[in-house]
Amino acid sequence: MTTESFSSDTAFWTSVRLPPWWLVLIEAILLIIIGIFLLVNPYQTFVSIIWVLGIYWVFRGALNLISLIWDRRLWGWKIIAGVLGIIAGWIVWQNPVTSAVILSQITVWMLALIALFFGISDLIRAFKGGGWVAAVIGVISIIFAILLLNNTLRASASLPIAMGILAIFGGIITLFGSFRLRSLEHTLEDLSETAGAQLDALADRAQAAAADAADEMENLPDSD
Repeated sequence: MTTESFSSDTAFWTSVRLPPWWLVLIEAILLIIIGIFLLVNPYQTFVSIIWVLGIYWVFRGALNLISLIWDRRLWGWKIIAGVLGIIAGWIVWQNPVTSAVILSQITVWMLALIALFFGISDLIRAFKGGGWVAAVIGVISIIFAILLLNNTLRASASLPIAMGILAIFGGIITLFGSFRLRSLEHTLEDLSETAGAQLDALADRAQAAAADAADEMENLPDSD
């Protein structure tokens, strides 16, 4: 392997940027904690999450407007997004319970429409030769969408519990991912050190070979 190839390998591994494993670990712990709160006290926790979301919308909207001072690009979009964010956040902040109910119903409707879309797509794919599995999945998706649309209030009431289960499940997966990421960071560090040592060795060999070649050129008899 040439010196250039080792140099490119070293540059690649040193340029790899991974998120800190401890930050992923914190995200996993927060997800699990939020999931537990949603299961223990689903409605109070869900309202609190919506309230925090309203504060974030206000903060984000104000930041969009303030950013116009030093960055005028897409100024129209920033004004619209900033004003709408502040208004929506203020409404949620003033009426967190009502906002939680409305947002949960909107979420259920969106899930129903998505399930209906995928169900119809799977049925079309089944009729075009996709097989009976696609047809079964399509029918199940459509039935699920119909159940959500016919039981919007009940589904909305169950949404915080479902979110809690998903948060705990996602937190556990993220937790294992953080440990895998830590192991990968150590592997990349070892690989980078090995590639650097091999590159230094090749550079030393190249310098020695160049010095030997120069000595041989000096010892060659003159043609005159």
